[in-house]
Formats: sequence, C-alpha cells, structure tokens
Amino acid sequence: MGEISAGNETLNLSSWLEALDNNSSLELQSQVPRLSVDPWDVMLCISGTVIACENALVVAIIFYTPSLRTPMFLLIGSLAMADLLAGLGLILHFFFHYLIHSETISLVTVGFLVGSFTASVNSLLAITIDRYLSLYNALTYYSERTIAYIHTMLAVAWGVSICLGLLPILGWNCLNDASTCSIVKPLTRSNLTVLSISFFLIFVIMLHLYIKICKIVCRHAHQIALQQHFFATSYYVTTKKSVSTLAIIVGTFGTSWLPFAIYCLVGDHGYPSVYTYATLLPATYNSMINPIIYAFKNQEIQKATWVLFCGCFQSNSSFHSRSPSDV
Repeated sequence: MGEISAGNETLNLSSWLEALDNNSSLELQSQVPRLSVDPWDVMLCISGTVIACENALVVAIIFYTPSLRTPMFLLIGSLAMADLLAGLGLILHFFFHYLIHSETISLVTVGFLVGSFTASVNSLLAITIDRYLSLYNALTYYSERTIAYIHTMLAVAWGVSICLGLLPILGWNCLNDASTCSIVKPLTRSNLTVLSISFFLIFVIMLHLYIKICKIVCRHAHQIALQQHFFATSYYVTTKKSVSTLAIIVGTFGTSWLPFAIYCLVGDHGYPSVYTYATLLPATYNSMINPIIYAFKNQEIQKATWVLFCGCFQSNSSFHSRSPSDV
C-alpha cells in the first residue's frame, strides 16, 4: 500500500509539473508589467498641447488686432488655425484612443488629423507664393486683385484639405481589408501614397520659389549697393541673410516632414509601430516651430503680443510694418 501511495503521489506530482509547464508562458506573461499608455502616444499628446497653445495665441492676436488685416497676416492666420486644429486633433486622438474604442471615432480623428496637417502644409505653400508675388509684382501687390487671389488660394487650400480629410470617413480606409492597411491605420497604402507624393510636390515647389526669392533679393541688394557705393558689405550681408532664412524655412520644413513622407512610401503595415512613431513625432514639430518662424518673428505681431500681455506699448521701440518679402 505504501508503494502504491508513493506511486500515486509521484504521478500526481508529475501531472502537476506538466500542467505547470503548459501554463508557464501564460503566467510569465501575466507577471510582466504592461504599460497601460504607450509613451509615444503621450509624447504626441504633449506635442499637440504645445502646438495648440502656441497657435491659439497667434490666432487670438491676429483676430483681436485690427491692424493685422493685411493679406500676409491672413495667410499666417490660416497657418496658425490649421496647426491649432492639428494640435487639438492630436489631443483628441489620444483621449479617444484610450477612452473610447470605436472604429467610427478612429476614422473621424484620423481624418481630422489628415485634413489639419494638409491645411498646414497648403498654408505654407500659400505663404511662399505670397512672398514671391510680393517681390515679383511689388508695384501691384497691394491691390484688390491680390486680395482676391489670396482668398482664392486659401479657399482652394482648405477645400483640398477638407476633401482629403473626408476620404477615410467616406470609405477609403482599410477596416474591411487589413491587407490594404498602411503604416497609419486605418488609412490605406494608396491613400498614404497620394498624401506623400503631394507633399513631395509641394516641397519641390516651395524650394523652387524660395530659390527664386533669394535671387530677386540678391539682385535688388546688388542694385542698391551699386547706387550707394557700398557694394561689398551691403551685398554680402543681404545675401547671407537671404540664404540663412531660406535654409531655416526649407530646412525646418524638410527635416520635419521628409522622414515621415519617405517612410509612408517604403513602410509596410507589418513593420514595428515604433518606426511610424519615430518619423511622425518630428513631423508634428513643424507645427510647433511654424509660429516662431512665421508669426513671433514678425514685428507687428510682437507689438500686438506686448499690448495683449502688458497692456501698454513703448512708443520708442523700433517696431515697423513689414511686408511679406521680409523673409
């Protein structure tokens, strides 16, 4: 009886060990602490918060300052509004992703972000065209025709952005066919390809226009320097300023968006999501830097900011109105 009892205990022990071995992976997995919130999503939410605050300030300044009603500030306001919506979209996407698990909500937030960032890029292109026209047609720039042209540019820019943002909601998504998904679900690979190619086209146009702007500025500086007999110093300073400004504007735009645009073309939905986050996060920084480059460096907006926060303005400060060509 003792041998049978010992044998039964050995059998029970081996059965228990076998069962434990079969369930070991599940138990180990349950013991590994899981992060309830992805740190990348947190960083995108923080980025969206900073973007929203910065651009809300710019929108408020332009809206409540009567003197900022020129076409140039209308374009800057359009850029700030687009970036403000993009920042709010990042915040809403974060909360909806972790609080409301719905495919419809996911489509709406992704479409909202696509439309907002597209409007931001289109507004940058409109600002570039406006700066070029202010130099190329300097004598007729401040005319009603120019204002109508800028209104048309903004209408087209926002119309295209809204249409691209609505496409995922209207059915151009991969919810019914996971094999067509891109690196940004629920956008399809073809949808993201169209967006990327559009970005490359806009980037090339902006680069071409800013190079032409530099040539015009340098030619004007050359003519003025010859008239004032300060050719070497004046021409060098103006050329250096133009080239450095070109490098800042195009360099910031390119380094922010090019990695993500390239990855959208070569990436696959099966790749680790860390690659998508690592290229998307720098792209959002462009909307964070835009207010600094296009708004806060402008002396009229600096003056309006002092009035807004200080309630007064020092009359002896050297603020002067600037034209769009002051790049």
